[in-house]
Amino acid sequence: MSKVKVARKSTRIDMTAMSDVTVLLLTFFMLTSTFVKKEPVQVTTPASVSEIKIPETNILSILIDPKGKVFMSMDKQGDMMETLTKVGKDYGVTFTDEELKKFKIASTFGVPMKSMKAYLALKPDQQDKVLATLGIPTDSLDNQFKSWVRNAKLTNPELRIAIKADQGTPYKVIKDVMTSLQDLRENRYNLITALKK
Repeated sequence: MSKVKVARKSTRIDMTAMSDVTVLLLTFFMLTSTFVKKEPVQVTTPASVSEIKIPETNILSILIDPKGKVFMSMDKQGDMMETLTKVGKDYGVTFTDEELKKFKIASTFGVPMKSMKAYLALKPDQQDKVLATLGIPTDSLDNQFKSWVRNAKLTNPELRIAIKADQGTPYKVIKDVMTSLQDLRENRYNLITALKK
């Protein structure tokens, strides 16, 4: 008896449609995602039940680490340069165009004004190491934090303040920051927290 020949079918699968969909999805996620700013210290925020979202633009973020060091960031580079210039005038420090360019690309800042020029002279990887050890002074003798907030609000009156503090940060530090904001008549600000499970 003769064997029945089975017709061979091609095992080739056309992947053109799959690759088109993959490229479209990749492009969509790249264009709609927002990048998280690099922070100088790791902060574990306390949990809360509030689900109010903080706006994505015109934000002045205040970061407070567990040791009480204060750092700040702004979302617009032009605002950062203008604010640095104004704070520099308050403390008698002038900055070159090169220093202003270096400052505007920094994601977070937190350096006493007397050390700012030396900080800006460092390479970016060295800046990251040094930044975590410094912080903006908030003590009663030299409260540079007030100057930064006041000049940031003068630069952009639409700025909204958001405070992100570690759950282990001493209450006194948080109270000092809030008292400084009240002295500037900034009584509305958001507290960044994690969502309670």
